[in-house]
Amino acid sequence: MNEHREKIINATHHDPFQYLGVHFIGTRGQMVIIRSFQPHARSVNLVTASFVRPMKKIGAEGFFELEMERAAFPDADLDPYNYQFEITYYDGAVHTVNDPYRFLPLLDEQDRYLFNFGTHYELYKHMGAHLTTRSGIDGTIFRVWAPSAARVSVLGNFNGWDGRVHPLRSLGGSGIWELFLPGIGENELYKFEIRTQQGAILQKNDPFQFYGELRPKTASIVRPLDHYSWQDQQWQHEKAATSPYDKPMSIYEAHPGSWQRDPADPDRFLSFRELADKLIPYVMKLGFTHIELMPVMEHPLDESWGYQVTGPFSMSSRYGIPEDFMYFVDQCHLNNIGVILDWVPAHFPKDEHSLGRFDGTALFEHEDPRKGEQQEWGTFIYNYGRREVSNYLIANALFWLDTYHIDGLRVDAVASMLYLDYSRKEGEWLPNAYGGRENLEAIEFIRHLNSIIYDRHPNTLMIAEESTSFYGVSKPTNMGGLGFGFKWNMGWMNDILKYFSTDPLYRKYYHNSLSFSIMYAFSENFILPLSHDEVVHGKRSLLDKMPGDLWQKFANLRLLLLFMWMHPGKKLFFMGGEFGQWTEWYCKQSLDFHLLDEHPLHAQMLIFVAELNRFYRAHPSLWELDFSYEGFQWLDLEDRQNSIISFVRYGKERTDHLVCLLNFTPQTHYDYKLGLPTGNRYEAIFCSDSERFGGSNAGNNESNTTIYQPLAEPFAQAPFHTRITVPPLGGLILKPIV
Repeated sequence: MNEHREKIINATHHDPFQYLGVHFIGTRGQMVIIRSFQPHARSVNLVTASFVRPMKKIGAEGFFELEMERAAFPDADLDPYNYQFEITYYDGAVHTVNDPYRFLPLLDEQDRYLFNFGTHYELYKHMGAHLTTRSGIDGTIFRVWAPSAARVSVLGNFNGWDGRVHPLRSLGGSGIWELFLPGIGENELYKFEIRTQQGAILQKNDPFQFYGELRPKTASIVRPLDHYSWQDQQWQHEKAATSPYDKPMSIYEAHPGSWQRDPADPDRFLSFRELADKLIPYVMKLGFTHIELMPVMEHPLDESWGYQVTGPFSMSSRYGIPEDFMYFVDQCHLNNIGVILDWVPAHFPKDEHSLGRFDGTALFEHEDPRKGEQQEWGTFIYNYGRREVSNYLIANALFWLDTYHIDGLRVDAVASMLYLDYSRKEGEWLPNAYGGRENLEAIEFIRHLNSIIYDRHPNTLMIAEESTSFYGVSKPTNMGGLGFGFKWNMGWMNDILKYFSTDPLYRKYYHNSLSFSIMYAFSENFILPLSHDEVVHGKRSLLDKMPGDLWQKFANLRLLLLFMWMHPGKKLFFMGGEFGQWTEWYCKQSLDFHLLDEHPLHAQMLIFVAELNRFYRAHPSLWELDFSYEGFQWLDLEDRQNSIISFVRYGKERTDHLVCLLNFTPQTHYDYKLGLPTGNRYEAIFCSDSERFGGSNAGNNESNTTIYQPLAEPFAQAPFHTRITVPPLGGLILKPIV
């Protein structure tokens, strides 16, 4: 048997174009032979504009060919490849199709070079499945990177999921395989079948799929992303012209699958179009500036919350179609709300249809499990040192910014990327080339990532979830930093939650937890998070962490949020805490919104959060100098016996400042001595103990017009002082009367 036919039959041919399609023969190429492999066909006719001729069946395997003079083709000099196959199948069905093996390669040398070099930042425009037109014929071009594969085919309903029918062409040393399939349109299901060098057959979904089937199904779906008409031009213009560092940032963190479910069908996810009509007005009412979404990329396991991604370029089909998400982002922007996505470049799951051992080798991950596996999570780690892999991830980050108009990425698990010994015992990790524990390849990848993103999208919010003291996470790369714009302050979060979980009677012994964060508050551009991780796995909800009776629990929670909003740094708050959810968050059910109707303290908590955000946004002193020592001054941090602290937040103008007085016990203090930074008179403008928030309304607060007169006598760390009533488990904010 002909060697090419044997390889095609056995599905081992790396370049079926060498045999199938059009080939000129004869001494001067005056003859042409056309071949097709149709294993499910009874007969095949060659169809041109001027004739229909039967093709000869070669053997029983399904090869058909026709040899004829080249001049017999109509318009031979213009388009000698213009023909179709009329296929009669064994079940009697007849289909007329174009031959995919008559087209020349489409991906040019420059694109291949840039990918292999690691700098093709718009890679998603070429790889995967793209609708296109060739010689007037509509179809889909499929491309996939599998350099060690012996053969790659595209599978689908269009070929009976038979890997022999549509093998791709290898584009040489680039490792990319390509095939244009005429007639394949939008919403067609497909996968790639890969034959490894060892002869194993793998079925993989497309690493660049833009859309896929709802779990537990795993097929990729041909889906263009150019149907939506964006309306957010004004938002984009203002974002490009506005630095985020001296602006208010109050982020509402949400899981799109469990913020709210359909009451009539609790198992059904709301689409992003439905969420746009419900979540956006809710966030606007609460006064948050941004929504941060836990991962929206395709993932097989709900319980992973989206952090084990199998389709990095694919919006999860749980939440509708891609245009639904575009509509959601657009509506956020039209209502002056930014959108941040959680992004996961640290690891990926081991599901067979995903990236793991993609072409039979460790392609996206490391071969050695001491570098390539995250034991704690049961996942693979990306090989950041491989240029094509780092290119894949950087292009993915840019994809969400470019295609879905995302305003920022919160990069998950950065600490696990930075350290080779992260969550590993001795002997389970390999040191770097200098014998250290730092992952030099990951560090270089992160710097490359941030430099490219800030070059193309200067005011993007690049946020690191990083829990160690690694130097310069949010410092520019030219200063030796990682180049992120912001870093989560995990230390503050851990310290403050531990403090608030302590009975107020004993808080005086942990007073340093209130002040320690200021010692490093300006070493990074910090975001203060109270995130989803703190209300799961037995940690209890925020409200349930608080000690005391019902009233004290709510008072503690209001005080915690007031301290957080007054503290230097931007803010992030996980859904459910805004009305005092009692139960831990569970990813498969809606938040307990019914609580708002069951007890007034829940509704008053919601009012408090809305008023707190309104107050925050209205006072530049709370955000203009978030990352500078000039924006903060202690008035008294030593009153540990009473568990009271006081400090000042300054704006760019020194006269623009607020005095913050916080009492972390349920005792009301009368005639308390409060230091003041100036000789101006002061008035109370916000109090967490107000009765409209469910507080006791004890003493003087913003509900009356008490004016505080300063005495020109130093007290604690302040040059002036006054006398004031301090509310129980409450905070009082004063403003100078200028």
